[in-house]
Amino acid sequence: MSSDIEKPTPASSVDAVASSALDAATAPQAADARVKATPAAPVSTSTLVNRLWSYCELLRHSGVSTLDYVEQLTYLLFLKMADERANRPAIFRRNAPEEPLVPEGRDWKSLMTRSAEALLDHYEFILKDLGQRGGTMLGEVFTKAQNKIQEPAVLERLIKDLINPYTWTTENQDLKGDAYEGLLQRGAEDRKTGAGQYFTPRPLIDAMVDCVRPKPGEWITDPACGTGGFLIAAHAHLVENHEDELYGDKGRALQSGAITGYELVRETGRLALMNMLLHGIGSSEAKPLITIQDSLARPPKRHYDIVLANPPFGVGSVTGESYTARTDFWAQTTNKQLNFVQHIYNLLKTNGRAALVLPDNVLFEGGAGESIRRNLLNLCDVHTLLRLPTGIFYANGVKANVLFFDKTGQRSGGRPGTRKLWVYDFRTDQRFTLKQRQLGRQHLDDFVAAYHSGGRDFTERTPSDRFRSYDYDELIARDKVNLDLTVLRSDTAASTKYASPDVIAQEIVDELEVALAEFTAVVQALKKDRSPSTDDK
Repeated sequence: MSSDIEKPTPASSVDAVASSALDAATAPQAADARVKATPAAPVSTSTLVNRLWSYCELLRHSGVSTLDYVEQLTYLLFLKMADERANRPAIFRRNAPEEPLVPEGRDWKSLMTRSAEALLDHYEFILKDLGQRGGTMLGEVFTKAQNKIQEPAVLERLIKDLINPYTWTTENQDLKGDAYEGLLQRGAEDRKTGAGQYFTPRPLIDAMVDCVRPKPGEWITDPACGTGGFLIAAHAHLVENHEDELYGDKGRALQSGAITGYELVRETGRLALMNMLLHGIGSSEAKPLITIQDSLARPPKRHYDIVLANPPFGVGSVTGESYTARTDFWAQTTNKQLNFVQHIYNLLKTNGRAALVLPDNVLFEGGAGESIRRNLLNLCDVHTLLRLPTGIFYANGVKANVLFFDKTGQRSGGRPGTRKLWVYDFRTDQRFTLKQRQLGRQHLDDFVAAYHSGGRDFTERTPSDRFRSYDYDELIARDKVNLDLTVLRSDTAASTKYASPDVIAQEIVDELEVALAEFTAVVQALKKDRSPSTDDK
């Protein structure tokens, strides 16, 4: 990036700079596309994302945050991908007519027929008009949407030269939104904005879904859905493994509420709605499948067969208070993760299944934490704990786990629901980073195989060096019912000896960033607690 661009630039000049840079970057491709007038050809997902992100780097100098400029691009990508979805081969529409996601005259084609000021005016009309369709998924996607690209030339080049010449589909032309998800992931990588809180690594999501194995007819939710990753993966699992069963009532239920989510942040919920529509979940004119609300604020009105979640890390409710209105909770606490454990228990139907990502402190925190763990072990079959390595989340150094449990109730004779908790140690001596060694789905193959090694009888699984069980009596006898359990002893000296210098350096950076984040949290807490009278002294 040039030094001229790195200097503070007035917003009015940014569009001109971006326009010039984009013109130079895309002129060959645009000219080639116009001269040949051939159909858009598929391009690799990474190439498309890198191209879009490089343009984002120019636009962000106008002071727009990561999520804001990703949102600006996703409006346009949504319109383009909706157009591709409407024109995909019949085989991917189950050979049945399919209503377009966007009505005629407000779609991508209507943008392509205009230029200059007329294009800018029409794009802003589209955002306003679609946003007024209240009570629908499409209306919720565009509610309060605003165009922040005010230079017509920049908007036109973005639409016609950077987005339109390419097909945003996978190789088999079945629209999966991979490039769209890639753009969200790049936004999550920008740690300075905190966007990473909305992103769970896709390999981990897929492994969790492969363990839970959703079936047609089951109701699935995520009470902290972010951009909808768990919901989309659950839907993909159903389509891949049970497609023949999805043509009747079960298929209609899948489109009208069998897969739903809840999200606190409206802008993030908007991205989830876009993502779901583009993956064939729900319809434009139907009721939104994502509800914008604080999931913890009140007891659930609906109950589900499956809950998949990576609740946000943080303390307290939106107002900074505990959820005293939740009389269905076992214990009152300001720990948000512990409250989500209680909420998810209440979300489940009898015999419902849950898989949720949780930080280490949920496993050992005393007080309310101990009470919640006792109740969970007693009233559920808490059967699996996956200890995750560091380096897989965008917040460096996060130590997290995946807890799997079924809401079975007590067994006959008042016996606790949990018989054995199986712990898979995927943390000890495992090294991952976001750049040099990324987590892949293949890294979790052994865990998924171990998870299913006993069939539906979780007591008959096959143990291994990384996988062993703890009996209920052993768990309940531990101090504060501490579930911070390990299986392997760390061979840190040996593993460090053979680790590459870049991995060791990244681990040092991770630890320093964690320490800095902890100190920052302490400073913020001290500032918040300081009284006005103290400031006046």
